[in-house]
Amino acid sequence: MATPTHTGNLPAPMGTAGVSPVFSPLYQQIKALLTRSLQSGEWKPGELIPSEAELALRFGVSQGTVRKAIDELAAENLLLRRQGRGTFVSTHHEEQVKFRFLRMVPDGEPDQALRMQRQFLECHRMRAAADVARLLAIKPGDMVLEIRRILHIGGEPLVYEDIYLQGAPFRGLTAERLERYEGPLYALFESEFGTRMVRAEEKIRAVNAGPQEAALLKVPVGQALLSVERLAFSYGDQPAELRRGLYSTAHHHYRNALS
Repeated sequence: MATPTHTGNLPAPMGTAGVSPVFSPLYQQIKALLTRSLQSGEWKPGELIPSEAELALRFGVSQGTVRKAIDELAAENLLLRRQGRGTFVSTHHEEQVKFRFLRMVPDGEPDQALRMQRQFLECHRMRAAADVARLLAIKPGDMVLEIRRILHIGGEPLVYEDIYLQGAPFRGLTAERLERYEGPLYALFESEFGTRMVRAEEKIRAVNAGPQEAALLKVPVGQALLSVERLAFSYGDQPAELRRGLYSTAHHHYRNALS
């Protein structure tokens, strides 16, 4: 994808007849161009991007403007600054990123969250139900991949979840491939299927365990569980994955930093 080389070609805000266009700050326009380069694959996960000076020359703006755009992308975990080495495209293989969307932590041992074991129960292709299709922005009946698994921490079942992926981008993903892969799923999606999850939205509510989930999570029927529905998006705000998880909170809690 060709990238503009001066500010005269920066993306123009969209306007409609009779409506005044809304102009974004220059650094936001540079941020949009940098995001476009990430989306197009010009700079791949883990790769070093050009220096601020090079990007300033490329876009015809000041280094301060570029720096502000990069700062925002770094805050959103799309870029990663490394002291003395430069700025890299963030990857789910990084320790500080790979558990980015996992908010459940043990009550007494936060580091225990890094010692997680996975148990895959099922991986198959199916026709998307209407609610799944709506969230993944596909048509009802389109093919999706469903993955069912349990996550264990310290030998204790913590999460039972259903994962739905659009069928076309994840063609070739099988139960055998999941079992062989030792890293986090998002790293697999990124490195082998070209889909990087950049942000997510969650809906959380309290529910009671039914017989099936009670048996899988080893809790009494009727036990209070945390129900978390997460919709993850790739570049361009494209919905790529739907997760519906039930979390046992007997010895863990949901933690989120607000600012």
